[in-house]
Amino acid sequence: MDADAASGADPLRAAAEVMRQVRERCVWSQAMTHRELVPYLVEESAELIDAVERDDRSELREELGDLLWQVLFHAAIAAQDPDDPFDIDDVARALTEKMTRRHPHVFGDATARTPEEVLVHWNAAKAAEKHERRSVLDGIPPGMPALARAQKILGRAAKAGIEVVEDPAAHAHEEPPPAIVGPTPAPALEATPLDEAQLGDRLLELVAEARTRGWDAERALRVRIRALEAEVRAAEGSERV
Repeated sequence: MDADAASGADPLRAAAEVMRQVRERCVWSQAMTHRELVPYLVEESAELIDAVERDDRSELREELGDLLWQVLFHAAIAAQDPDDPFDIDDVARALTEKMTRRHPHVFGDATARTPEEVLVHWNAAKAAEKHERRSVLDGIPPGMPALARAQKILGRAAKAGIEVVEDPAAHAHEEPPPAIVGPTPAPALEATPLDEAQLGDRLLELVAEARTRGWDAERALRVRIRALEAEVRAAEGSERV
């Protein structure tokens, strides 16, 4: 079935058919691998986030399509794998099964009257699926931006009842990163932010201070996150004893 014939009955099927033909007939697409597509996936995800945050409906529709194209592209590449092939139908089938399991209050006899109760069912189903995991930190992608990863780790730790208390003395022995003298010192940080806008100002001030001192803000947070992970895993270990 060609794309024109499929589009009338099933636009999603038509998009998958277009992708299949592009993969088979376009020399650039033929050469792409999963790894080589990653930068495009990151870029398209960032553009979608931007459209959401700007509340641009036209851009949102387009960027959703671009992100869908990345999914179809990866599935088309996977379908040609000689050892473990799967296609977009396999992806959709697995997704449907997973989402059905994780919503027993929709597709089963469970009850959920609040978003919090929904999360209880979701987390229980996820825990059953990921039973091989030994830490609340397992499954957090190491490639996440440091700020998002820090928030994810702190959230997982909190849900598990693990409190991570910042102790300045614990890091007193650590040498600060080498400084490069900047033009002017960054302004002093103000009081605790009252909303997300003020939080954004505070974070930007911290980055400005890092730049003034010649520090890498992203690297500084990555290093601290590694220590945070060790703290969480140590707390988990002590709870098992």
